[in-house]
Amino acid sequence: MKAKIMLIGGGGREDAIARKIVENEGTLISVMPFENPSIKRLCNKFFIAGENDAEKIISLAREEKPDVVYVSPDSFLEKPIVDALQYSNIKVASPDTKAFQIESSKIFMRQLLKRFGIQGNLKYEIFYDEYDAGKFLDSQSNKEFAIKPAGLTGGKGVKLTDVHFRNRDEAKKYAASIISRDKKVIFEEKVTGEEFSLQAFTDGMNLSFFPLAQDYKRLMDDETGPNTGGMGSITGKEMLLPFIRRDNVEKAKDIVKKVIESLYSEGTMFKGVIYGQFMQTTSGVKVIEFNGRMADPEGINCMALYDGDLVETLLSLGNGNLKTSSIHFQNKASVLKYIVAEGYPDNPAPGKLKVNNKDLPEHFKIYYSSVKGSMEEPEMTGSRSLALLGIGETIEEASGIVETNLWRISGKYYMRHGIGTAASLKKKHF
Repeated sequence: MKAKIMLIGGGGREDAIARKIVENEGTLISVMPFENPSIKRLCNKFFIAGENDAEKIISLAREEKPDVVYVSPDSFLEKPIVDALQYSNIKVASPDTKAFQIESSKIFMRQLLKRFGIQGNLKYEIFYDEYDAGKFLDSQSNKEFAIKPAGLTGGKGVKLTDVHFRNRDEAKKYAASIISRDKKVIFEEKVTGEEFSLQAFTDGMNLSFFPLAQDYKRLMDDETGPNTGGMGSITGKEMLLPFIRRDNVEKAKDIVKKVIESLYSEGTMFKGVIYGQFMQTTSGVKVIEFNGRMADPEGINCMALYDGDLVETLLSLGNGNLKTSSIHFQNKASVLKYIVAEGYPDNPAPGKLKVNNKDLPEHFKIYYSSVKGSMEEPEMTGSRSLALLGIGETIEEASGIVETNLWRISGKYYMRHGIGTAASLKKKHF
């Protein structure tokens, strides 16, 4: 299907989306904050603009007249860009700011779950004063909490009282710093288990689910080190993960459906990709968070396995009438491992890499994220640089495919090697 798609965003996730659009014979117009070399080579046209360049983006869309616009990153979705595009009668396959509150406000999300009695909600407290927050922590000295900013954190702002702090005083200081900046903070009960990501296309009423995925947030193996934007991710065959029970997958799907229904009942039509971050616990499935866009890195895994017509899907989302007939995924497993600069995330020391792209096997892919320069010699930044992805019959095989192709990457970098290995899977909470 030939159609003009404007893709907004310039990271690894957008590289995966861009490749699928071109593969499905779409004409690609890209708007990105920097010249991603992989996306650039795929474009009919490209423009440079950031999330604060709303007027420029709207003007470009009016001039280019795309059939549909897909706004991908959270930093762009938080701004009223989608709202302005819709006001200009330009079709968009992404949520407006009202719908995006499901991600941009953790308080909104928790209160929605509570208001509609949706299962999986965590116990939570909201504080607007550092004294009250500190007093609460002192009164709950036998319990542990996740301390979160209410808004976007890029996966790096959440801290656990028993993991990231040596004592309650340090936890209170962190909560106070959030209140000082954001005027509020949210405490959520800490739960333990296996996290998993469930994404879906939705037009505000209908849903079509992606393969189940798991993200690896911590910098190092054995779940140690600081939180990151995601060091890698896995998916399994039959759209499942071997350590997540099927009944819990169905419960998670039901929660996503009820969230979409609840938003709709209050006059909010969510269009685009929604994804829930869940945890399988001994007391059932718990909602860790909701996000109003495709995941990174998990979305890259799913786009690599996507066998449908993404152009048709984006058009149907833009028209508010999701067509699920072309939404299919390969029955394979996949493992993604991100390459980052040494010292990431706190003190990155970015340099140049050399990439051998010659004769890439079909089951191995290199996606370009926060890099500049050329395909062969990308320049790293302080964020994630290259996503290496293997596709196999098993998760372990896919992980091995990434490792056996590391000879293609030269330079100083860091990568978490244990993602998807047999040893790491044995440690999962079945």
